[in-house]
Amino acid sequence: MAIKLLLPLRIAQGVFAIIVLGLSGYVAHWYNADTLTASPSQVNFLIFVPIFSLIALAYLELAPRFMAKASHPYGHLAFEALNTLFYFAGFIALAAFLGKLLFCRGSVCGAARADAVFAAFSFLLWTGTSTLLAMEIFKGGFRSGTQDSRPKMAMKETVNPENV
Repeated sequence: MAIKLLLPLRIAQGVFAIIVLGLSGYVAHWYNADTLTASPSQVNFLIFVPIFSLIALAYLELAPRFMAKASHPYGHLAFEALNTLFYFAGFIALAAFLGKLLFCRGSVCGAARADAVFAAFSFLLWTGTSTLLAMEIFKGGFRSGTQDSRPKMAMKETVNPENV
C-alpha cells in the first residue's frame, strides 16, 4: 500500500516545491529591486530548499528505476530526512521573521505568508513520505539487491519407509 501512496505524494511534493520556489523568488526579487536592503536569509533559504527538493525527487524516483546500483534505501531515507529538516527550519524561520516585522502589507507580504504556509505543507508531505519509507525499510522491505535469490525450502516431516 505504501508504494501506491508514494507516487501521488511525490507529485504533490514536486508541485509544492515549485510553488515555494516561485513565491520565495518573488519575495526575494521584491527585496532586491524595491528596497535598499538585500533579501532576508530566511527567504534565500527557502529558495535553496525547493531546488534541493527537486534534485532529491529526481534521485528518489529515477535512481531505483534506471540506476539500481546507485539506489540505496538509507540514501533515500537520508534525502527524505534532509528535506523534512530543511522545510521545517525554513518555514519556522520565515514565520518568525514575518512575526517580527513592524508592518507587513501588500502583495509581497501575502506572498511571504503563503510561502511560509506552503513550506509548512511541504514539511508535512516530506514527514509523511519519510515515515512511510522508514516503516518500509525497517520492516524488511525495499531491499536493493540484498535478497537471496534462492527459494526458501520448508522443512517437511516425512516417514522413513524403512521404519514402516
